Amino acid sequence: MDRLTAMQVFAEVAQLGSFTAAGDKLDMSRPMVTRYVEELEQWLGVRLLQRSTRKVTLTDAGLACLARCRQMLELADEVRADAGQRDGQVRGLLRVAASTSFGLAVLGGAVAEFGERHPQLRVDLQLGDRAVNLIEERIDLAIRITNEPDPGLVGRRLCDCRSLLVAAPSYLARHGAPQSPEDLERHRCLSYSNFGRSEWKLNRGGEERKVRVSGNISGNEASALLSAAVAGAGVAMQPSYLAAHHVSRGELVALLPEWQPTILGIHALYPSRRLLPLALRSLLDFLVDRLGGPVPPWDIPSALAGRTA
Repeated sequence: MDRLTAMQVFAEVAQLGSFTAAGDKLDMSRPMVTRYVEELEQWLGVRLLQRSTRKVTLTDAGLACLARCRQMLELADEVRADAGQRDGQVRGLLRVAASTSFGLAVLGGAVAEFGERHPQLRVDLQLGDRAVNLIEERIDLAIRITNEPDPGLVGRRLCDCRSLLVAAPSYLARHGAPQSPEDLERHRCLSYSNFGRSEWKLNRGGEERKVRVSGNISGNEASALLSAAVAGAGVAMQPSYLAAHHVSRGELVALLPEWQPTILGIHALYPSRRLLPLALRSLLDFLVDRLGGPVPPWDIPSALAGRTA
């Protein structure tokens, strides 16, 4: 039995709660997944998983074993990474996590370009809007948009993330354009349900205004709210990496341009500096080169010229 593979299979079944899902992720048949888990249980002499027709759960022994297996898999990755650095070739597998909107708008294209330069490298993009645990989920790199990155992680700030207040011309034709932050209280605003209280903070030359907003549509993902804004549903606060090209094409209008929503940082975070794999170091350098600098590539001032209200 390939015990490392068996540990990897067991870890995926435990994380996904399904033999079938683990097989799909590992490109392995369900019977093969079952065989690896059963052989690992026989080798250890304990039952690791409780199976039922509806779900798979860890036994107490399985919970303790899972932590050890993840340590072994991480050590194996470090050994491979250390060996791979000796010939200067970027290869192996990188698991990269990011928000859905940033992954679709920016990261997917950047990773595609990076992959063209390094054909021996595989990148697994994990997109979602929850903060993943890099250690437990074996994520090599997370891209997070925040001004308070996790102090337990190593990080590099890639660039600023500015936001725009936008609405579709069709919405503005019906409701008019706000002329001050306070006017937003009378508009239909598309808010983020996962932020709880719908309060937008705007700044102008050191002056800050906090505006309570409301509307009939909210959501937990920026791309969905952007689509609603383009369809004329209301005013949205959108990251410029999503909204700028819609403004330049006239599909959205930038509102109150003198009032700036809070600027956040786009950070590349990873678990440790120790034995940093060549592939990860190369991707970090690539992202800094591609996205870094005083103005990110999507924040092109000319794209917004003549498109404000």
